[in-house]
Amino acid sequence: MEQRIKTATKKGTGRSTPTDIEKFVDAPGRKELVAQVRKKIDELGIEYLYLQFVSVTGRIMGKGIPADHWESIAKKGFQLVYGATMNLFLNRRGDYLGYGPEAAELVGIPEPETFMQLPWDKRVARLWCTLFRNREERVDPGAFLTADARGNLRRIHDQFKKDHGLQLRHGTEPEMMWLKKDESGQPNGGYSNPYCYHIDQFESLRPVYMRVIEYCRKMGLDMIQGDHEDSPGQLELNFTYDDALRTADRLATYRQICAQVAREFGIIACFMCKPFMGVSANGCHHNISLWRGGKEETKTLGNDAKKLPGMPQNYVYATGGDNTFMPDTDDIQLPGKIGLQAIGGIVKHLGGLTAIGCSTVNSYRRLWDTGFWAPVFSDWGFQNRTTGLRVSAPGRFEYRAVDAMVNPHLMAAGILKAMDDGLKNNLNPGPSEERNIYQAMEAGKQVKKLPMTLGDALAALEKDDVIRSAMPGEMYRLYDEYKRDEWERFLHTVTEWDLRTYMDCLP
Repeated sequence: MEQRIKTATKKGTGRSTPTDIEKFVDAPGRKELVAQVRKKIDELGIEYLYLQFVSVTGRIMGKGIPADHWESIAKKGFQLVYGATMNLFLNRRGDYLGYGPEAAELVGIPEPETFMQLPWDKRVARLWCTLFRNREERVDPGAFLTADARGNLRRIHDQFKKDHGLQLRHGTEPEMMWLKKDESGQPNGGYSNPYCYHIDQFESLRPVYMRVIEYCRKMGLDMIQGDHEDSPGQLELNFTYDDALRTADRLATYRQICAQVAREFGIIACFMCKPFMGVSANGCHHNISLWRGGKEETKTLGNDAKKLPGMPQNYVYATGGDNTFMPDTDDIQLPGKIGLQAIGGIVKHLGGLTAIGCSTVNSYRRLWDTGFWAPVFSDWGFQNRTTGLRVSAPGRFEYRAVDAMVNPHLMAAGILKAMDDGLKNNLNPGPSEERNIYQAMEAGKQVKKLPMTLGDALAALEKDDVIRSAMPGEMYRLYDEYKRDEWERFLHTVTEWDLRTYMDCLP
C-alpha cells in the first residue's frame, strides 16, 4: 500500500489541509514559471509537448499534448494508469506487473523549469513530471506517488540535506556500444574495432558522437571528454557532475539522445551491459562527493543566452563550496572523516546496492567474465580497480558495481541511504586496500563477495532495510516484483548454451 501521508483536499470537500498535489501546483513562483514556459513556446515555435517520467526500470514514459493546452495541463496534469510505472508489462503468467486493470490512474504534473526543446525536431519540447496518487483515491488522495523514482530521489535528497547539511554531487561514466544492423535490422557487430583509447577507432565514430555532443549541449549537458573503450563500437562520453537529481535526469536524457542519433544513422545504440563476452562490458561508474555550501551557475554551452532552447534551469550546475571528501590529514590518499563514514556506509550495503546497480540478468555476465576489472568484492582502496569502491582522486570516490542498464534515480537514492547510514552511525570502512584484491585474499584477507546473480542480489536487497528505504511505499514491492519475474523468466528459459551443452551428452 502507498505510504500514508496525512493530507486532505481543499475546503469544500470536508477537509481543510491541501493535498501534496495542490501544494505542488500552487507552490510559490510556479505560476510565473508556467507563464515563462508559454513565452518559450511562442518564441521557439513549439507545437507539441512530451510529458515524461521514469519507470521502475529507468525507461522514459509519459504522454504527448499539443502546446495549445499547456496552461490547462500545467494546472490539472494528465492521467495514466498506475501500471505505466512498470512499463505496462505482463509477468510470465500473463498478469500485469505491479497494478491490475482495476487500479486507479496516477496524475502527472509537469515541472515548468524542465521545459526543453528537442534539437532534432524543434517543433517539440519535453518536460519532466512529478507523479501523484489520483485525486479521487479513497486512501491518500493526491499524495505523492511512491512509484515515482524521480520524485522519490528528490524527497530523499531533500531529507539528506536537512539531516546532514550536505548535497550529493555526482557524475557518471555512461559506456555504451554503437552496433551495426544486418539486413533484418538485428545487431551485426560493433561499428568499430575493440581498441581502447585508439583515436582512429574514435575517429571512425566521429559523425555519430559529434551529433550526440551537439544535441547534448543544446539540452544542457556540459560535455567534457570522451574516448573509445575496449569493446566493439564502445564509446564513453562524459558530462560535468552536478546535483544528484539533475545528473540522473541528464543521464536519462543522454540515453534518449543516443537513441535518436542511432535512428538518424541507421545503427543501434546499445546500453545492454554485456552484449559480448571476452571484451569489456558497458559499465556506468558513479563518481561521488558530498558538498557543503556552494552556488548555482548557469552555463549557456554555446547557446544564445538571450534565446536558450529551454528554461534556464536546465543549464544550471552546482559549483563551489566545501568538498567534505577532501583529505583532512597529511595523507592525500585518505578521504576526510565524512568521506570515510560515507565509504563505510556504502561498503556495508554493497550487497543490497548491487540489486539496483546491476539490475538485469545480463549484468552478472560482467561480474563473471574474468580479466576486465569488473568489481566483485566489497572493499575499497585508492585508485584500486580490483575493489568495488575506489577513491578515484582526492575529493571523490567511484562506485563501480553499476552498469549501463541502471535506473539512475534509484541508484542515487540508494547511495544516499547508504551514506546516510554511514554518517549517522559513524561506520568505519576499515583500512584502504592497496594490494590487488586477489593477492590480498591469497595472503589470507577475508573479503566478502558481491552477489553474483540477480537472484542473489534481490535476496540481499530483501534483507537490507537501509537500501530498501531508498524505495519507499510502493516502490520496493514494485521493483522486487518486476525483477523477480525477470529472474524467473531466465530460469525457465532454454538457452543456446543448454542446447550446445546437453543435446548430445548421451548416446
